[in-house]
Amino acid sequence: MELMIQMPTLTGHDSELKRSEIKAYFQNCFKRYESLFNTIGQEEAYYLKADPLRHPIIFYYGHTATFFINKLKLAKIIDRRIDAELESIFAVGVDEMSWDDLNEKHYNWPILTHTQQYREKVYDLVSGLIDTLPLSLPITQDSPWWVILMGIEHENIHLETSSVLIRQLPIELVQEDGAWPLCEEVGEAPQNTLQDVPARRVMLGKAKDDSYFGWDNEYGHHQAEIPAFSVSKYLVSHAEYLSFVKAGGYENDRFWSDEGVAWKQYTKVHYPRFWIEDRKQPNGYRLRTLSSEIPLPMNWPVEVNCLEAEAFCRWLGEEEGKTITLPTEDEYSALRAFSGIPKYAQCSTKGLAPGNIDLRDAASSVPVNRYEHNGFYDVIGNVWQWSRTPIYPFEGFEVHPVYDDFTVPTFDGKHNLIKGGSWISCGNLAHEKSRYAFRRHFYQHAGFRYVESSYEEKVTTNPYTTDSIISQYCHFGWGENALGVENYPARCASLALEYMQERPRRKAFDIGCAIGRSSFELARGFDEVIGVDFSARFIQEAERLKESGVLRYVMPTEGELEAFHEVRLEDHSLQEEADKVTFWQADACNLKPIFTGFDLIFAGNLIDRLYDPWKFLDSLAERLHSGGLLILTSPYTWQEESTPKEKWIGGYKKDGESVTTLEGLHEILDDDFRLIDRRDVPFVIQETARKHQHTIAEMSVWERK
Repeated sequence: MELMIQMPTLTGHDSELKRSEIKAYFQNCFKRYESLFNTIGQEEAYYLKADPLRHPIIFYYGHTATFFINKLKLAKIIDRRIDAELESIFAVGVDEMSWDDLNEKHYNWPILTHTQQYREKVYDLVSGLIDTLPLSLPITQDSPWWVILMGIEHENIHLETSSVLIRQLPIELVQEDGAWPLCEEVGEAPQNTLQDVPARRVMLGKAKDDSYFGWDNEYGHHQAEIPAFSVSKYLVSHAEYLSFVKAGGYENDRFWSDEGVAWKQYTKVHYPRFWIEDRKQPNGYRLRTLSSEIPLPMNWPVEVNCLEAEAFCRWLGEEEGKTITLPTEDEYSALRAFSGIPKYAQCSTKGLAPGNIDLRDAASSVPVNRYEHNGFYDVIGNVWQWSRTPIYPFEGFEVHPVYDDFTVPTFDGKHNLIKGGSWISCGNLAHEKSRYAFRRHFYQHAGFRYVESSYEEKVTTNPYTTDSIISQYCHFGWGENALGVENYPARCASLALEYMQERPRRKAFDIGCAIGRSSFELARGFDEVIGVDFSARFIQEAERLKESGVLRYVMPTEGELEAFHEVRLEDHSLQEEADKVTFWQADACNLKPIFTGFDLIFAGNLIDRLYDPWKFLDSLAERLHSGGLLILTSPYTWQEESTPKEKWIGGYKKDGESVTTLEGLHEILDDDFRLIDRRDVPFVIQETARKHQHTIAEMSVWERK
């Protein structure tokens, strides 16, 4: 294949040259992504769910462009949207998180030409920004250029995940495309063997001044002493895995984890997803590639999920009388170091092709014995390699404020790291320090190699939330404070129920629900409550509490001392209310049309933290039944860090006269609402055992005319 343009460095001495580099990289990646969709032969395919746990493919075609606009707006690099409706529809819903909305009844997907026109507008806008934004080097994480690079690398991720979905479309709906050529070399598989890797210390993590863009989970540091171990010379081939299938591996539960058994029972699976049973074939199967079906190439690597890979290892271990497992992330890193593979920067400058990676060879797998690395093969590239390591944060981990939910929702012990990249891994995915993880039952272009090892990995999933912001909100929502002030979200919900009086209590909308206390409390009086928040990290904690009934977090007391807290819904007599509450991630200033038909809308301490409060407030009347209530609370703490000053609805002077927030609310709401009450509601935010913020919010109650 044609050598693709490489990820630009963050450093240099010539800003205009760097600008040119980034523009070429953006435009190449953007058009390459569109080129992938040329393998879809019929428009109807865009509206099919290739995978029942994912959206139709039209979502992913629009999502990567929308990501640019949403992140550029969040970072205040642009102040106007291109198409608010599309930017809401295509915003979130790409992973199988509990708060993803995969209900097709909630979506009216746009036609393909509308989506394409939108992509072209985004292409022009980002290209224009690259031409005009001031650029100083090096590019740091607080630079607007970081957000542009983030959008490019986000699209590279979806280049890969979308290709996996296209492989699952009905074959009659796809077509071959010369830009995406299939490897034609097939043959018998080599015999796999275990080979030794010597003991070594591994040091993982990336420094803040690294020369290349990285995602949040790559930064920080981790080191470990890895004893000598043995690892398979090759990736597991179709031929090697076929022995497991023919031996009844899928039918014998003793090779499978409890999670694996449950997945098998649910899917009724008997062989890997990309295999097609065909008795006319000598080995009984064909292989689905990106856009064709071919006889199963025995010397290509098998592609399976983590559960299947783990089951194979148990079977092989029993066959050979050894302890065979998947490698840990640390062991993979030791193998990579031992193999002597050039770093990404060296491959970029020298044009080397160290493996079937970065679209440098084929748009498919290739034989497992094509790329040799110091006696091992495919240490990088061909297919990703499952590890047995659940993704976890390195010491020093910090989220990026523009994409604070990139990794944190996966720190749940349910997402295992994949290493090494695949044939379509480009940009950051091909970098040696990248870290990506998927749920164990998900499919990527991922296979595996196996190890015999005595190494015991020391990775724990902390059941207590330690992120200081999250913990503070957990305590604000569910804890008691030392000042004797009633719990704020509980008090607000109680007042809201009092104001409802004899009004219908069918459905309530809690916007800015944070960790969910007000949503649960509103469910005491409503048939249904929908809680939404911009922060996926908040929604993750709320959803965890809903599902398990338990929330654990850590609060600082003094210095480095901490107190551990545990919240149980049953302690608040809210366990039955959990069934009436659902949580979704959403942008209050660009809510989906599905959020409508409410009897109550509650927005607690929200309006002075929005980037466009006028737009938010102006959208609420159509979501509320006549006679329904809109209840707002806020301390009116207007700050330019949250809301551009020109977007404030109060707290400023106009023509020498003071404009209060209440006056601004009247100006926005009076056409559709009448103010029926105002009152003060105090609240306390605890920072440490002896440091509290005592604030008084105003609650205003508005009746829909």
